[in-house]
Amino acid sequence: MKDIFKKETYFYNLPEELIAQTPIEPRDHSRMLVFDRKTEKIEHKHFYDILNYFKSGDVIVVNNTRVIPARLIGNKADTNAKIEVFLLKKYEQNKYEVLLKPAKKAKIGSLIKFSDNLSCTILEKGEMGLGKVEFNVNGIFEEELDKVGLMPLPPYIREKLNDKERYQTIYSKTTGSSAAPTAGLHFTKELLNKLKEKGVIIVNVLLHVGLGTFRPVSADNILEHDMHSEYYEISQESADEINKAISENRRVFAVGTTSVRTLESSNEKLGDKYYVKAGKGNTNIFIYPGYEFKIVKGLITNFHLPESTLIMLVSAFCGLDNTLNFYNEAVKEKYRFFSFGDACLLI
Repeated sequence: MKDIFKKETYFYNLPEELIAQTPIEPRDHSRMLVFDRKTEKIEHKHFYDILNYFKSGDVIVVNNTRVIPARLIGNKADTNAKIEVFLLKKYEQNKYEVLLKPAKKAKIGSLIKFSDNLSCTILEKGEMGLGKVEFNVNGIFEEELDKVGLMPLPPYIREKLNDKERYQTIYSKTTGSSAAPTAGLHFTKELLNKLKEKGVIIVNVLLHVGLGTFRPVSADNILEHDMHSEYYEISQESADEINKAISENRRVFAVGTTSVRTLESSNEKLGDKYYVKAGKGNTNIFIYPGYEFKIVKGLITNFHLPESTLIMLVSAFCGLDNTLNFYNEAVKEKYRFFSFGDACLLI
């Protein structure tokens, strides 16, 4: 019997050539593996076939966060040494938690220049390259960041991204993420409109994706993993729409693990059912096998890294053996993996 608390339990062999380097065009032409949790049946489809799996009254919850061009390459004012400043989280006006690279060269008090209009001063340094900086800006910070910042593609993507918008969902709205909620990259406006015409209700929530999403689990026992914290918001309007569906026994689908974490972090039990609470805050929920899902009945997601907290979440939703089985099937069928890869529909 597999030990659900051992990191190595969540390993699968992935040939490097299956890691997608560029996005598929059009967005909804990526492949889609469909797994039915009741029948344990696997189907091989395309993302545009998703229409056939939804019915009127179903709710699809999307994360409308928008990725900031979080990678800044600058030079130290005194030595001209190259320093990368990667934005993680804003904590005050013009002040950010960041990753510094190389951390050794980035000293407290150093001034890093990115352009004539944008620079930062290093305020604090922590472990593993973490730090805090304050930006000095001549103009509007977001506009200057847009000019000089690079899209924070994951390290396994080595191809240059020609169009920045391809690392944004078409419904992205509120800036603040250091990585895209990639399950949503498959949707087109036309496909969303067709779902709405069918009576499917699209609901927005917000979770700003942090780099911790990609951070590998280093502890052999997953219970010793220090789960990252991410900011989320659920409006009263969104909570009402989701709760109406729950009270009427209609299905609630989450697009991506970020939407799952948002919904499952904000549940409350009323009578014999769990409902969503409107509000905002930070969540560090860690979902692994044994977790009982309170809100989410279906999941649209991508294929995730071996031994990651994300494959653990999927294993909690579908069962560990089932998950490893359809992942190995996807490898055999040469699906494209990770951020720009193909999709899973888990029903």
